[in-house]
Amino acid sequence: MSEKELGQKWDRCLADCAIKVGTGLGLGIVFSVVFFKRRTSPIALGTGIGLGMAYSNCQNDLRSHYQLHRSAAKEQ
Repeated sequence: MSEKELGQKWDRCLADCAIKVGTGLGLGIVFSVVFFKRRTSPIALGTGIGLGMAYSNCQNDLRSHYQLHRSAAKEQ
């Protein structure tokens, strides 16, 4: 994997992480205010879910270089 390709993957991972954590945080705040009246557990839960999803996506994206895809396997 070239350095440029690795840099692009890290950029995508960081952008994806910011979006998912921000969305989870926002939804947690909304649920905390609307349903739970100032409890912080929905905020922590939403942020944690967003961070976990971003981590999983980054892990899959960074490992995708080492996986043999089905279309490549059929051609060989």
